[in-house]
Amino acid sequence: MVRRPNLSLLPALLAAVSLTAVALPAKAGDAWPGIHAEAFGGRTLHDGRGIVTLTAPYRPEDVRSVPLAADIALDGGRTIKSVSFVVEMNPSPVAAVFKMGEGRSRAHISTNIRLDQQSDVRVIVEASDGQLYMAEQLVKFAGGQASCSAPPVGDPAEIAANIGKMDFAGVGAKPTASHQTARARYALNHPNHTGMVLDPISLLYIPLLMVDRIEARQGDELIFEMTGSITLAQNPVVEFDYVTNGAAEMSVTAHDTSGAAWTRRFPIGPAG
Repeated sequence: MVRRPNLSLLPALLAAVSLTAVALPAKAGDAWPGIHAEAFGGRTLHDGRGIVTLTAPYRPEDVRSVPLAADIALDGGRTIKSVSFVVEMNPSPVAAVFKMGEGRSRAHISTNIRLDQQSDVRVIVEASDGQLYMAEQLVKFAGGQASCSAPPVGDPAEIAANIGKMDFAGVGAKPTASHQTARARYALNHPNHTGMVLDPISLLYIPLLMVDRIEARQGDELIFEMTGSITLAQNPVVEFDYVTNGAAEMSVTAHDTSGAAWTRRFPIGPAG
């Protein structure tokens, strides 16, 4: 049986982002028209070719952690307001919404998601002039249990003991005086419980406990603020680039739906 996506979480997930839309032609019976109407409510979605490139595996190795990446380049002096990743056939289709810091006309951002079944995945970029651009790709399901109802990987006691721990590392070449963009990879230890997993011992559903916000700042400058959902994978990962501003630290704060929050400061050094 195909489960219909649960759209009840969309208003909360998109509260930080002003997105509206107009209905687009779609294949009969698919879930996209409803998601489009509720999540983006009244504005046109433009073809993203030349603006945004979505990278996703056609047949992922592990449906519990599927990497999705967006590379964005806006023209005409416009900047990036937000980036939304949508997995059409998941119970909570809006995987993550990234509110971007000011002044970025180009950006790379990626995260890892759960894939519940074969689905179109989409990235929608909102520009500073209010225009929305979309790229999409079909991602096949590799088989096995639907990932949103699959148990977390690892020993429950160890998962609980490590919740909130973070890793941060630079990716690729370091910035120089002539090239001021750096890239980093952030990882958070968190089960991101979906509320759909049956505990085999208690025979009760493990309560929902999801990562609902991650904020990264270079010094005092906002790089991104992400609103999450149960579609984010266990131990969420975000890879992103940023324009160096001379700050010596990157601070990252993560929140979950229990009210817990964790903050760490990572040395990045001033631009060379």
